[in-house]
Amino acid sequence: MVHLQEKYQERRRTAVPNEEVWHSLNAEQKMALYRLQGYGYRLLFVRQLFAGPLAIIAQFDQLATISSDGAVDLSPSITLRA
Repeated sequence: MVHLQEKYQERRRTAVPNEEVWHSLNAEQKMALYRLQGYGYRLLFVRQLFAGPLAIIAQFDQLATISSDGAVDLSPSITLRA
C-alpha cells in the first residue's frame, strides 16, 4: 500500500517546514487536528483561502479537511494532483 504522503509528494522545489505549516493553523484547527491525531490523521498542508485557512489532513488514503472555524469534513470534495 502506498502511503498518501508518498503518493502526493511535494512538487515545490523547497518544502515548507512542518513547524511553519502548524503555525499557519488557527486555534480551532489546532484543537480539531489534535483530537484527530489520535485516530491516525496527520497534517498534509494548509491552503490559504479567502474564507480563512483550510487544513488538508489524511488518514492513510482518506483525505479530510478542517475549515477555519474548526469544522471537520471527513468526505471533502477535493482532488490532489498526482
